[in-house]
Amino acid sequence: MSSERVNDDTVERPTRFAGDKLDGKVALVTGGTRGIGAAICRSLASQGASVAAGYSRNKEAAEAFRSGFTDAFGARSGITLHSGNVGSADDCRRVVAEVLDQQGRIDILVNNAGITIDKTHARLTDDDWNRVLAVNLSGAFFLAQAVLPHMIERGSGRIVNVSSIIGEIGNIGQANYAASKSGLFGLTKTLAKEVAFMLERSGKLADDGLAVTVNTVTPGFIATEMVESIPQKVIEKIKGQIPMRRLGQPEEVARVVHFLAADASSYITGQVWGVNGGMDM
Repeated sequence: MSSERVNDDTVERPTRFAGDKLDGKVALVTGGTRGIGAAICRSLASQGASVAAGYSRNKEAAEAFRSGFTDAFGARSGITLHSGNVGSADDCRRVVAEVLDQQGRIDILVNNAGITIDKTHARLTDDDWNRVLAVNLSGAFFLAQAVLPHMIERGSGRIVNVSSIIGEIGNIGQANYAASKSGLFGLTKTLAKEVAFMLERSGKLADDGLAVTVNTVTPGFIATEMVESIPQKVIEKIKGQIPMRRLGQPEEVARVVHFLAADASSYITGQVWGVNGGMDM
């Protein structure tokens, strides 16, 4: 992505700079250095947000992402990197504290990190089940639990969980993944209700208030590294089941996330947003 100089200072913004809906906001995006997560980071930054990108183990790849991100959005883009295991409650709490210490606030939490261990139910081990549920579902809960007191105190914030169409329709060999992604629907709706109740009790709900919202985005089959290992014949079969007859692009998911993250989306909470080319409707 090329960039152009704006104003008369040293700040550079990408030629695709989309607006200023998120100026002054700080977003923590788990799994933020690759695939859909990287697209979400770029989309939020294109609207003016500073980004805290979480990653698991590959520090070299994370640093390469940060370098490219800084090239695209300028040295003052405010990106920080945070390594941790989303499947660990302690790591979730540590990363939230780390971002608050380095960035001063968290306005947006995007629970995007996810893993798969694909086997039929008969072959899934206890560890296969527990690891996927820990990262994909429990991690979202522990991160939200850690960040919500900060958001509720200020009376504003956005949590966006990234689920999957597999959580809606199921898939052979993905019982653990489907259960974890489906679980995000119940978590989203419950947190949305609890947060609204807590804001009302503290007198922070108002007709013109920004509020704290919790929503889920549910991608269909998206052209990322996760689908690269699928044989081409299978990909063509999948496309045949999608009314739009193609895979989605990570940027198409990211646009919905940055829409939900904006102040103007304060009346949307507890909702599930499908981005799947019509595969499930």
